[in-house]
Amino acid sequence: MREHEITVALPEQWGEGLVAVEAGTDVSVDVRLESVHEGILASGTVDSRYRGECSRCLNPIEEPVEVEFQELFAYPGEEANDFEVQDDHVDLETLVRDAVVLSLPFQPVCQPDCPGLDPETGERLVRNAGTETVAPIDPRWSALQQITDQGSAADRAPENTEGN
Repeated sequence: MREHEITVALPEQWGEGLVAVEAGTDVSVDVRLESVHEGILASGTVDSRYRGECSRCLNPIEEPVEVEFQELFAYPGEEANDFEVQDDHVDLETLVRDAVVLSLPFQPVCQPDCPGLDPETGERLVRNAGTETVAPIDPRWSALQQITDQGSAADRAPENTEGN
């Protein structure tokens, strides 16, 4: 069994979309290699940082990413496997890249309750303490709003309980 900790700067960007691990970013890989009957078992963790923008308000974000991985690199001649030992070496790049890219958030947010952008002005909505942001009503639903307003007015009207 061998344990290694390696830190490398990425030569190219990993990931596409709203967030990615940019080229030049340090990626730290802590890996343990074990010889087993079928091949070499590689397991470990990857630490790095991704950058991008919030999917709701488009603010820039930068967050850490930590991923665990485990894969068997089969000896040549063993059953078919995506990963294989070649000349007594294992190539971890594809395994580590896939693990990191698959762990990146599909819809990243700067904070869990990010209110996003105002649909009319495009400006960032900011939550004020104690103030609730109410989204404007879509004009296509205005007829239903009138029905709701009438129902609310009827609920507020005092009932006539005399004479029964």
